[in-house]
Amino acid sequence: MAKNQTVFVCSNCGNESPKWLGKCPACNSWNTFYEEKVIKDKTTNERKVASSQVMKLNHVEAQKYSRFHTGYEELDRVLGGGLVQGSLVLLGGEPGIGKSTLILQICNKIQVDGTVLYISGEESATQIKMRADRLGINNDNILFLGETSIQLIEECMVNTKPAFVIIDSIQTMYSEDITAAAGSVSQVREITARIMQMCKRQNITTILIGHVTKDGNIAGPRVLEHMVDTVLYLEGERYFSYRILRSVKNRFGSTNEVGLFEMREEGMCEIDNPSEIMISERDGNPSGSVIVASLEGTRAMLIEIQALLSPTAFGMPKRTGIGVDYNRLSLLMAVLEKRAGLRISNYDAYVNVVSGIRIDEPAVDLGIALAIASNYKDIPLPKDLVAIGEIGLTGEVRSVNSIEKRVKEAEKMGFKTCVLAENARKQIRGKLNINLIGVKEIKEALRVCGIQ
Repeated sequence: MAKNQTVFVCSNCGNESPKWLGKCPACNSWNTFYEEKVIKDKTTNERKVASSQVMKLNHVEAQKYSRFHTGYEELDRVLGGGLVQGSLVLLGGEPGIGKSTLILQICNKIQVDGTVLYISGEESATQIKMRADRLGINNDNILFLGETSIQLIEECMVNTKPAFVIIDSIQTMYSEDITAAAGSVSQVREITARIMQMCKRQNITTILIGHVTKDGNIAGPRVLEHMVDTVLYLEGERYFSYRILRSVKNRFGSTNEVGLFEMREEGMCEIDNPSEIMISERDGNPSGSVIVASLEGTRAMLIEIQALLSPTAFGMPKRTGIGVDYNRLSLLMAVLEKRAGLRISNYDAYVNVVSGIRIDEPAVDLGIALAIASNYKDIPLPKDLVAIGEIGLTGEVRSVNSIEKRVKEAEKMGFKTCVLAENARKQIRGKLNINLIGVKEIKEALRVCGIQ
């Protein structure tokens, strides 16, 4: 028999308490507890326990995962070779980043034996049809359902027996068994659990679209990411055309891969050669511009970094980094002043990663330092130069991982000179058609580049 129970749930982390608390003991957030009525059915729990069986692990037959292609090589790369049949995938991203556009294109190109069911709780069939017409999608294999009740959704999935399901978005769905509003912690947790049971039982591959908070995390309890098989994030600046699809969890593959897309008028398009795209608009050879070799996942790509210094008009110089870490920028400027003798403490510094890509790895330290010094001295760097290396507090240039892959990417794109750590130069085997200049400290790097 069903029993009603009142609990207080933290809207930030999903922690439950029998009474209201001003501060959540799990995440230390203030005033985040709200009251919810939860219905528990003891007979259901007893029935589930009775149906469970103990098995010997050695007697379980291991089956190879059956994958099917999504129609996009970049997405297949991130997923580890394609979508696994019967898997549950969570796709998150900021509003307007292109989640719904990418998903609708996947529905059109995905290679499955069966129908595709698109369930939307945010848009009507007319709105979805307008987007499909704009993207040039005309596919009779795509079914649409505008519904937010999980009971009706489960009934529709049983009747239609789709091979691939899209739910847009998980925060709009609700269960009648829970009195909380749609999008609350309890609703999101319950809906995800029921969808997971359905897709595993019926062997239906499902993608959930999730909203993100202002911190960049999926809205709802953190347990949501633990329940699904794969978690994908679509990243990028809203006002730039490039998007990065990144995997932060994948039970069926690696989380070191990323996929690159560009938002165009015809929809999301794959970028096969990101290095060519990132540096294609680099005209002339002004001071403060340098090319670095960054590693996104297991893929090396060349990106342009620009720096601008101007005398400050205030008592406190300004430091602005777009696409780079602010603390890392301040650290590199301090090293340049202390170890390289550049008097830049009274200058405002602006560093920008072209194309709206964000770089967090320390392998671009040398490039940022060279760009700052180049603009400060007003001496352009060689146009065919690539910089790779990490800079320590003592001014030394340190080697980074996958150095040979980065250098080969620079060679493929036609660059003639690569400045890197001396230890990294010794690690490269084989003959390359690019001049490798090994340096041990930042002063030496500035000297070989003609800046000091």
